[in-house]
Amino acid sequence: MWGGRTGALLRVWGLWPAGVRGRRPLGCNAASLAGNNSPQCWNCGGPGVPKRGDGFFCPQCRALQPPDLTRDYFSLMDCNRAFAVDTAKLQNRYQQLQRLVHPDFFSQRSQTEKDFSEKHATLVNDAYKTLLAPLSRGLYLLKLHGVEIAEGTDYAMDQQFLMEIMEINEKLAEAQSEAAMKEIESIVRAKQKELSDNVSKAFEQGEE
Repeated sequence: MWGGRTGALLRVWGLWPAGVRGRRPLGCNAASLAGNNSPQCWNCGGPGVPKRGDGFFCPQCRALQPPDLTRDYFSLMDCNRAFAVDTAKLQNRYQQLQRLVHPDFFSQRSQTEKDFSEKHATLVNDAYKTLLAPLSRGLYLLKLHGVEIAEGTDYAMDQQFLMEIMEINEKLAEAQSEAAMKEIESIVRAKQKELSDNVSKAFEQGEE
């Protein structure tokens, strides 16, 4: 159901600037990421917080609890599980979580809470970076549906699209002015939007 056309479109997307460079897509394997299933607070032994809520702290003693590593990034960042993401909302959520769990706020707390804070911050950073970039977001979404695309996998691309890439490369080589560079940038951005829209539609329709 997934991974055919959608996977190919995502790999094509990798040919274009994704907004966040130099980052490997991150995945989530719930079976291998075993979270803490204890409903009790590690500090006071009181009732723990809901696994899918935003109660990062024990309601009794206010101790920071361990992160739920089985929680997917979309849930953590309060986003719909879809390719189309409200990046402004994503950024606000990221800043909100950073104010809650950043290690700087736990310098005077117990070593256990310091360690949990580091883990929370890392998880939040990974989730934010993964969902912010279209390529890593799409690959992560595919992985949540049980489809993994090996890094470096090549997909047969439409010949017309390959010709468009060659044409843009030629224009880049011949560009002699800032105006020419801006024109090429506009072309690339338009192609980015077209590909993004196609990927979003493919996810919504569950195309192979």
